[in-house]
Amino acid sequence: MKKTCMLSALLIGCGLCSTAQNPKDFRPMEDVNHVTDLTLDSLEKANTARPVPGSSRKGNHPVLFLVGNSTMRTGTKGNGDNGQWGWGYFAHEYFDADRLTVENHALGGTSSRTFYRKLWPDVKKGIRKGDYVIIELGHNDNGPFDSGRARASIRGISPTDSLCVTIKETGEEEIVYSYGEYLRRFVRECKALGAHPILLSLTPRNAWDTKRPGHIARVDETFGLWARQVAEEQGIPFVDLNEISASKYDRFSAWKVDYHFYRDRIHTSAFGARLNARSAAEGLAASTHPALKALQACLTNLEPPAAQVKREKGKPVVFITGDSTVKNEDKAPDGMWGWGSQAGTIFDTDKITVANEAKAGRSTRTYLEENRWERVYNALQPGDFVLIQFGHNDIGDIGRGKARGVIACAQDTSHVYRVNKGDKVYNEVIYSFGWYLKKFIDDVREKGATPILVSLTPRNEWPGGKIERRNDSYGKWYREVVAQTAVEFVDLHNISADTLDRIGQEGAKAYYNRDHTHTSLKGAQLNAQSIAEGLRATDSPLARYLK
Repeated sequence: MKKTCMLSALLIGCGLCSTAQNPKDFRPMEDVNHVTDLTLDSLEKANTARPVPGSSRKGNHPVLFLVGNSTMRTGTKGNGDNGQWGWGYFAHEYFDADRLTVENHALGGTSSRTFYRKLWPDVKKGIRKGDYVIIELGHNDNGPFDSGRARASIRGISPTDSLCVTIKETGEEEIVYSYGEYLRRFVRECKALGAHPILLSLTPRNAWDTKRPGHIARVDETFGLWARQVAEEQGIPFVDLNEISASKYDRFSAWKVDYHFYRDRIHTSAFGARLNARSAAEGLAASTHPALKALQACLTNLEPPAAQVKREKGKPVVFITGDSTVKNEDKAPDGMWGWGSQAGTIFDTDKITVANEAKAGRSTRTYLEENRWERVYNALQPGDFVLIQFGHNDIGDIGRGKARGVIACAQDTSHVYRVNKGDKVYNEVIYSFGWYLKKFIDDVREKGATPILVSLTPRNEWPGGKIERRNDSYGKWYREVVAQTAVEFVDLHNISADTLDRIGQEGAKAYYNRDHTHTSLKGAQLNAQSIAEGLRATDSPLARYLK
């Protein structure tokens, strides 16, 4: 380690490396992530999945290049096949593709040093005047300088600190610079090409601040500070992605923060990647730097989708979520009806507003995937109520056909599935029935509203002369979720089934239409009355708004 490398001797002789020091003179950053990302070790394979620089360009429109590590693009292919996603995969959703395209050139395992040396020369080939380059690196600027992955940079932003190393495994000689100096080189070379560089702080880790309970730990004293300092020095935009995303996590439960990551505490799930992509877009939109004015004109979809509800002062809203047994055709007297259409028969609409946000054919999973839950979540206000009733569509194929099935249990479990749906093939993390319910419950509580779990409606099946009950499957899972979350519970399934058992199999036919699941108007009214009965029996606060 004390031996001066041949390259340093040559450079010192030329006066180009007069400040180079021995590696022992520097203390590398500790690897606090404790994960192994080997993407860089399979660079040839990874490059077959990364875009050709500039290939997305439409006419003379600019390109937004993303430069980063696995938090921006996870895995060799970046396609979520390990359940982890980088935020760069979703970044394009916030830009008008007819005015600007987004290219994700990030690669897992890279540091500012290794990206600059191994990938940046090719990326530069696609950059033109007027393009934008987002640089978010630092998670991997740690560990040894001269062995293993040899990707550490020198701490800080000094423009003069450097050290000469010989990589033990390969004998390759290299001069290592500070983290800030690598950022400067990216910035200078972007400017030389006529492009606009933008520095971002790192994505947050799943780690809580020991000095500030309830707050996610920031990196504002290391990489966040250093990136900001270089941006100010170079007169370029800086977006504090770490702070924007971490401030969102601060409002979440610890359970919710956990599922924004997958397999470890650094790499994000699709939930976390989407959150970071939105945070990056919001940070760009909020910037007052003049260099971003044209880029800001290309931003879109920044307003979160929300259910449209006409609110009246002093009146809470009860949102109803579910499937076709809750919301159906709801038109013809002899057609199919969901019980949500009859909510006005049980609730006093002078005191509370009813918003039926259910959708036929949806399971917990697809209701979430299609952003229908997000619309409810974003519309919630303190004092509101949410009735949550799913189950009929949660059974069935997970990775093919309608691909709406979930893992059949209430435990917090998940698995990465290869999904073939229509003409699309993709990887998706699928969770359990109970997990989706718990997510909905947790989200509602986060907003200061009251979640109420409702068991699924009974089907018109009569084994042994009694109407079918699902108390050892969905009923069991509902009750397990209730036990785990202490959520209010209306057992619609058994309340309506008790009534239908008294009516009998022949008389029950009038309560269904066309099949054994969907109800007639009469059946919808019965289920609505069962909701009212259940709310009164549990002494729910929502019962105060019943007629």
